[in-house]
Amino acid sequence: MDIFMLSISGGIGAIARYLLGQVIMGKYPDPPIPVTMLSVNILGALGLGLFYGAYFRSIPMYAYDDLWFLILGIGFFGAFTTFSTFSMEALELLRKKSYRKFVWYVAISLLGSIVMFSAGYSLGLWIW
Repeated sequence: MDIFMLSISGGIGAIARYLLGQVIMGKYPDPPIPVTMLSVNILGALGLGLFYGAYFRSIPMYAYDDLWFLILGIGFFGAFTTFSTFSMEALELLRKKSYRKFVWYVAISLLGSIVMFSAGYSLGLWIW
């Protein structure tokens, strides 16, 4: 049953990432940095932080036995966000010798995700 729930929630997360990516690419067809994955990863960090704050009220390091963590934390947000695409896009900026864009993309992605996770977590604690 856990594998089934993980599959369904992961599929929904991947579809949500794809659809949001289509909207963003439609609005910004030629951005200076890869804004699609930047937006998806930062939004995913916010959502995961909100879930942790509201549901766990802490940041457990090992919650794999919890069904909601499996569904939302690993399934939905795991499929919604993507570190591998971020890494590929960052490497592509380096390959093109776009060093400033690379630094901005990496800094905004990493710091933005941490800040947004923290904001979501705090909001989750406050709301619930």
